[in-house]
Amino acid sequence: MLLKHRFLNLFALLLVLGLPFAAIAAEMSGHHIDLTHHWVGYAALIIFAVAYLVVMLEEVLHLRKSKPVILAAGLIWALIAWVYNQHGMGHAAEQALRHNILEYAELFLFLLAAMTYINAMDERNVFNALRGWLVQKGFTYRQLFWITGFLAFFISPVADNLTTALLMGAVILAVGKDSPRFVALAFINLVVAANAGGAFSPFGDITTLMVWQKGVVQFNEFFDLFVPSLVNFVVPAAIMHWAIPRSNPKKLDEKIELKRGALTVVALFFVTIAMAVSFHNYLSLPPVLGMMTGMSFLMFFGYYLKKTGEKEVVECVSTDGSTTEVVHPVTFDIFNKIARAEWDTLLFFFGVIVAVGGLGFIGYLDSVSHLLYEQWGATWANVSIGVLSSIVDNIPVMFAVLTMMPDMSHGQWLLVTLTAGVGGSLLSIGSAAGVALMGQSKGMYTFMSHLKWTPVVALGYAASILTHLWLNADLFHLPVGG
Repeated sequence: MLLKHRFLNLFALLLVLGLPFAAIAAEMSGHHIDLTHHWVGYAALIIFAVAYLVVMLEEVLHLRKSKPVILAAGLIWALIAWVYNQHGMGHAAEQALRHNILEYAELFLFLLAAMTYINAMDERNVFNALRGWLVQKGFTYRQLFWITGFLAFFISPVADNLTTALLMGAVILAVGKDSPRFVALAFINLVVAANAGGAFSPFGDITTLMVWQKGVVQFNEFFDLFVPSLVNFVVPAAIMHWAIPRSNPKKLDEKIELKRGALTVVALFFVTIAMAVSFHNYLSLPPVLGMMTGMSFLMFFGYYLKKTGEKEVVECVSTDGSTTEVVHPVTFDIFNKIARAEWDTLLFFFGVIVAVGGLGFIGYLDSVSHLLYEQWGATWANVSIGVLSSIVDNIPVMFAVLTMMPDMSHGQWLLVTLTAGVGGSLLSIGSAAGVALMGQSKGMYTFMSHLKWTPVVALGYAASILTHLWLNADLFHLPVGG
């Protein structure tokens, strides 16, 4: 069944990218050649579709998702460059590609700094200590449902929705493993809460980060989405609440101590976020510079931890029953935290951004923009973008929108930011959080268990859109930058 829905992903992607075929006339003007009716354009679409099919079959083929999209990106731009060089315009293709690579470089370094901090906090037992505190409190199933949901909603704006979902998922499995019904419902709640929380913060999701770095929405403007995002989470949670078992899980005795310097690492992370915002708002510098500067603070703190020394005690039981303690020195190595970053994900972003950039340079995204934003209207287009992101990864979808750069008000840009972020909650395969939790749940949370509650999640999706349209109505009359 999951394989069937992965093929539906491909169909939806081909549908969106294939819309321009009937709407474009081939033309060449100035420094741009319209290749949408050229064999190179068709070949680029096929290459991208095949690559994305391989990505969707990752679990079947056991092939990392970054590999096919990087290959597709190289082939697409090679074809484009060949045509442009035939017309003596190779420099135009080169400049366009360099622009895409620059956009990726900023995203890459920003995420690398954020991932390094997350890995450092994980190594210092910050997340494990939170999990241990929760499982020993003896909450009821319904209390845990709401506690983990709200924690996911408020942690994901800082720690990203995937990390948050995995952290809270470990709590749910630890205390609710004897109730598959509770695990399934709590995991659906986690996916919705983590995606909703990530929608009102530039740090909560890759798509919000892309919107912020593009400059179409300022840092403080994201918080206009707080109430719509909260509605998106609370509405389905309030309905699912009544299906949660009334019983109490078995109380567990698990207490995990923070490692030395853990709270300092957390504080430095918030300082780094503040620097990224300040560099952008007050110095007109890219946020990535603030993040990289903040990462240097972690590097120096790691040096301090290394020089002041740490000890790890390991108990060993000998054959005669006596117990001895073996002490091993432990060093905090910042480059180990960097090495543990999600490199497959970071390289996947490279392939997606460069490949979609190539399709945009060919001319397809202009046609999609014309169809969606001029014929359908911005509101329906942005609502559709969210639905599409439930079956096609929201990163290429949002990058395509940012490449089109339709003329929209702040309210509409916030709307597409909201829908692209929370639309992935409609299906379990619509977001990284959902896919990760399916793997973590040991069969208790599946595509079908989520699909059963999709109408309820869709109700929250619609409610959040209506809330935004009502609460932020004045923003729909303001031009971007106005």
